[in-house]
Amino acid sequence: MSNKIVISSDSTCDLGAQLIERYNIKILPLGVTLGTEVYKDGVDINPDMIYAHHDKTGELPKTTAANVGESLEFFKSLTNDGQSLIHFTISEEMSSTYRNACLAAEDLGREIYVIDSRNLSTGNGLLVIAAAEMAKTGMSAKDIAEKMQEIAKCVDASFVIDNLEYLHKGGRCSAVAMLGANLLKLKPCIEVKNGTMGVGKKYRGKFSEVLKQYVAERLQNPQDIDTSRVFVTHAGCDMEIVNMVADLVKQTVNFDEVFITRAGCTISSHCGADTLGVLFIRKSPIA
Repeated sequence: MSNKIVISSDSTCDLGAQLIERYNIKILPLGVTLGTEVYKDGVDINPDMIYAHHDKTGELPKTTAANVGESLEFFKSLTNDGQSLIHFTISEEMSSTYRNACLAAEDLGREIYVIDSRNLSTGNGLLVIAAAEMAKTGMSAKDIAEKMQEIAKCVDASFVIDNLEYLHKGGRCSAVAMLGANLLKLKPCIEVKNGTMGVGKKYRGKFSEVLKQYVAERLQNPQDIDTSRVFVTHAGCDMEIVNMVADLVKQTVNFDEVFITRAGCTISSHCGADTLGVLFIRKSPIA
């Protein structure tokens, strides 16, 4: 990647250490409050700590946006030598991180492009990697930023949730809906569209069997899929299930790269451990 362009993201991109190093991505961590302690996402807290705290206390953490001051210092450190910066954030509808980053960039007055991914997790990560690949070709930061606005409309991001407990405790699922879903063994598919999360299809049955149907349906129109890369992102699922899904993805569509990543604290806090998604980019905008 050109050393004149720096690519960065908030910590919700869920790329994992290997991909962050491979593409030299700079990460701005969100805050996570667990009990009375405040942590930095991916720095001094991980999802397993959240699950352990929940199992012990029944409490879920609170996630907080990177504020204007934190964003300002982060941007300043990456552009002090005249570099251009392209910074990605979780959807504006889900967090004030984007707005805070815009205010910081405006205040700093350098060539900084803040991109609202319109997504979360590796839906954001797909854009981050695409931008890093474009930077390698010598594209200008301005052109890359403009292209990212177009590609953001084409990201296909969804997750299947096995257990609704975390959604219920976080106020995103009523007790009645949770009870009904558990009795019927329903596994909802959470889809990200237009920057917000909503419930798509509700699958029924054993989690591993539901995921087979989910993969087949998400990838059923391969002619409309950008086959550069796909993410199988999970929040702590059994690796036998994760690998099964990754193998199904490979058998269904001939992607150049299939990445398995672990979701960070944001997704894990809201959805719980048994959550898995297949995320990729389509060739046309998603309605």
